[in-house]
Amino acid sequence: MSWPALYAQLLGANHHSTSLGKVWLSVLFIFRVMVLVVAAERVWGDEQSDFTCNTLQPGCENVCYDHYFPLSHIRLWCLQLVFVSTPTFLVAMYVAYQNHRDKKRLLQGSARAGFHSTKAQEAELGSLKRRRLPLAGALWWTYACSLVLKLVFEGGFMYALYVVYDGFRMPRVVQCDQWPCPNLVDCFISRPTEKTIFTVFMAITSSICMVLNMAELAYLIAKNVTR
Repeated sequence: MSWPALYAQLLGANHHSTSLGKVWLSVLFIFRVMVLVVAAERVWGDEQSDFTCNTLQPGCENVCYDHYFPLSHIRLWCLQLVFVSTPTFLVAMYVAYQNHRDKKRLLQGSARAGFHSTKAQEAELGSLKRRRLPLAGALWWTYACSLVLKLVFEGGFMYALYVVYDGFRMPRVVQCDQWPCPNLVDCFISRPTEKTIFTVFMAITSSICMVLNMAELAYLIAKNVTR
């Protein structure tokens, strides 16, 4: 699934969300997906070919690159965006189930009443698709669970990024003594400053999304308690 198709699906599911949920979707696609597609992928480029070590030993550069970069930043961020977006489809699935059930009930009621006006049925069926369900009952629990899952995924990927790459700062030089390197060799990373800037930016935007999710969850709980 392409990013525009994913955005279209999330936009449809976000029809039933709060104002904070709409802000979250805008931040996700404008400051994360667009930056990732337009700029970040070009900055990283072919990372392995730009990773050089001060040795001619065959296989040393490949082993050192795999040791320090077991997973590409770009692929990790793409995986993070897919996981973070997935809980929203729980809401979309529940809404689709509700619409299907109400549509079936409407058609059965029309058949029992002997009502066969196709235009009237089409109008009512269209209103079912366009309606905005209230965040209450089972939909409230589904939406709240989706927010919790988003927080878990965001936090998990942030922690993985920090642990795997030993922080958000990209070093200029790394030292490697993995076999088949003959001894301790220095390896140089291309454009480390640019990569550090993008890594910090993606971490900040991910933190903003987490704050929005926590605020939305607190809003839902407070609204449900006061109700």
